[in-house]
Amino acid sequence: MRRGSFGGVLAAAVVPYVLDARAPAGLRVDLDRFERHCTWLVRNGCTGVLVNSFALGESGSLTYAEQREVTRTAVRAIGSRATVVAAVHDVGAHLIVDRIGQAAEDGVDAVLCMPPLSYEPSHAETMLHYEAVAGAGLPVLVSNNPAGCRVDLSPATLAELSAFDNVVGVCDFSGDVTKIWKTLALAPGTSMITGGDAIVVDSLLSGASGWIGALPNVFPEQAVQLADLLASGLLVEAEALRCALDGPLRWFERPAAVQMIKFAMDYCGLYGGPYRPPRHGLAAKLLYQVRHDVRSAVKWLG
Repeated sequence: MRRGSFGGVLAAAVVPYVLDARAPAGLRVDLDRFERHCTWLVRNGCTGVLVNSFALGESGSLTYAEQREVTRTAVRAIGSRATVVAAVHDVGAHLIVDRIGQAAEDGVDAVLCMPPLSYEPSHAETMLHYEAVAGAGLPVLVSNNPAGCRVDLSPATLAELSAFDNVVGVCDFSGDVTKIWKTLALAPGTSMITGGDAIVVDSLLSGASGWIGALPNVFPEQAVQLADLLASGLLVEAEALRCALDGPLRWFERPAAVQMIKFAMDYCGLYGGPYRPPRHGLAAKLLYQVRHDVRSAVKWLG
């Protein structure tokens, strides 16, 4: 994978579970369903999947062994036809480097990595962190996710990190669309990937070359169509589609995004299923909102 070549629409794939009293929290990862889900996403136009993501991938609810099983399943399902990116977030580079080695053995194409978890690094520490991560062998996507760690990487820092050997792009989950064009102004040619469903239109129009999203789990074909319309300059058609998907595009901003996505999948005849702690059932108000959003989207889409 070359610098500046990363893009397209990737699904931050949710994890299906099945009841099993012997598994953590009484829920076993349903690898067969996950394999079918990955295959379905690519068949409907996604260029790949992100596994073990901090939010939708429920990495905090999975054991390391389960995360590796999920990774291997995605590679088995789509590895020869699409991109598999594995999130390898952890408290320090010494642990992440080991996980990158395992990801390489499992056949992933690239890794997504945040700054150290549970610690606010200085600029120098951030540089050393990513220097070690980038030297571990696999292509790296730098992840700016201030909601998931204790630092919000500035455009200047993102541009500096993008120059590291083996860093193939930057994925911004901050929700601040200005991070896209400000980073590109400092480091032209960087693959900027948006992680914000709600601002995907503005992000792609600001120079983002790709999108890692929640929406594709439910509406992959429409997510790809939206990106294609924007790339083709068909802004009126793109805005009409964005309006149709407006409710679901805003789910990723909510703490209960996993539950909302899985409910919508069940509603649409897919399999969302249950979720592990700390997540529990949707509050009545949110349940009403997601049901309304998915019904409206389905009606608009015909």
